[in-house]
Amino acid sequence: MKKSLLNWRVGISAVVFFSGLLHAKPAQNPVIWADVPDVAVIRVQDTYWMSSTTMHMSPGLPIMKSKNLVNWTLVGYAYDRLVENDAMNLENGKNAYGAGSWASSLRCHNGTYYASTFSSTSGKTHIYITQDIEKGPWKEISWAPSLHDHSLFFDDDERVYMVYGVGDIRLVELEPDLSGIKKDGFHDIIIKNASAVAGPNIGLPAEGSQMLKVNGKYYLMNITWPRGGMRTQIIHRADKITGPYEGRVILQDRGIAQGCLIDTPDGKWYAALFQDNGAVGRTPWLVPVQWKDGWPVLGIDGRAPDVLDIEDTEEGLSNIVCSDEFDRRPGRPLPLAWQWNHNPDHRFWSVGVREGHLRLTTGRVDRDVLQVRNMLTQRTFGPVCSATVKIETAGMKDGDCAGMIALQKKYGFVGVKAEGQQKSIVMVSAQSDSPQTVETIPLQQDIVYLRIDCDFRSRTDKAYFYYSLDGTSWTRIGSVLQMAYTLPHFMGYRFGLFNWASQTSGGFVDFDYFRISPQIRE
Repeated sequence: MKKSLLNWRVGISAVVFFSGLLHAKPAQNPVIWADVPDVAVIRVQDTYWMSSTTMHMSPGLPIMKSKNLVNWTLVGYAYDRLVENDAMNLENGKNAYGAGSWASSLRCHNGTYYASTFSSTSGKTHIYITQDIEKGPWKEISWAPSLHDHSLFFDDDERVYMVYGVGDIRLVELEPDLSGIKKDGFHDIIIKNASAVAGPNIGLPAEGSQMLKVNGKYYLMNITWPRGGMRTQIIHRADKITGPYEGRVILQDRGIAQGCLIDTPDGKWYAALFQDNGAVGRTPWLVPVQWKDGWPVLGIDGRAPDVLDIEDTEEGLSNIVCSDEFDRRPGRPLPLAWQWNHNPDHRFWSVGVREGHLRLTTGRVDRDVLQVRNMLTQRTFGPVCSATVKIETAGMKDGDCAGMIALQKKYGFVGVKAEGQQKSIVMVSAQSDSPQTVETIPLQQDIVYLRIDCDFRSRTDKAYFYYSLDGTSWTRIGSVLQMAYTLPHFMGYRFGLFNWASQTSGGFVDFDYFRISPQIRE
């Protein structure tokens, strides 16, 4: 019987087996050292809820829960599939890398929860609605056009709006049932050139709108990016939602920006933001806020603190990442940490059909690994992390290649390639944007163990690839991948499990387990 590792807790610096009470310690930024960008946070009584961006992944629009703004648990997704089209289905040579759905807005109004997003892939604005944010189900309303970086806002007079736009920030009134833009409702620019408060030399115009109302005033959070500078947090305020607005810069520190203001039950305030953190992705930061003369003042002496005045009550990333022994009965859902790279084709994967295994079967021939359907992914995480799989390859067909990938545009993978009656262990690197087979090792057995180690310390951003014939003795293969966060994929690196047919469909591989660790072997 396999030893189950499902109860592992993945720590930022260690794996802790709980034998007693965990001593609380001050929380540190980033509060999640993994790719959780474009955070939107609300508080309902004593519970915080957060939505984020996972773009081309399926399911999407993740929802997380916390009691202290530091320790977050993934509770679900607002949608299983954003849209059915060639891009999201990886069909006819198309893909949705870097697209899918972007920055979301999260609201609770009169006991109902709303998670909204927008998509260039669908060309629509999407609003997901539920009475139970933790368990669902979610109902979708969608309509054109796609309102960029919008913030859904319910005003005290029961009128409902979206604030959106780039550079010039617009306000549009919606129908009361959210079924679309209200005919003859308000729709106009409310802040012309919102970036102006950050100076005249702007590279990225203001975007990332998040609206809230405090003590009768309207506050609109945006980001902008001065040329030669960094992502900068700005805010505008007004007595009326339609303006006029006055604005200022409220944080310019290490690019920590874009997000929202949130209060605690005892009257404290924080800003939930994120920082570009190299190849691991965009990581959430929590910044204390004081109010002065009706303006939020972020940080301490203009800096976002590395250590917070909140107790960190648990080790690691909760269930945001997880090991998986694949020891469930058929039909049981995957752990929430897993997301498919684009929409999956459910005909060609299974867990439990072969007891204790994930089976990936090729359903078609593809030209490269980035077009493969049914690639199952999880976030990498910092400061270091490792993933190990055991894979059985007896069901592969000629031309198949299966294994584990460090997924981004500049990817690297270690896997098994079948050519005729022969199999080889291969390491492939796309660091140069053109995939190259760096090393090939003949394989005389069906079972092989694969491992990828990632080092994100001080933005080293290196990935190392290994194989083992017995699960104990490991050999490095190929070259070190210099990971790089690229805009075409717009996402931190992920571990991905894949099976790719280059000649004939129908081959399969069985993954016995996927095990992660917050340590690497140096």
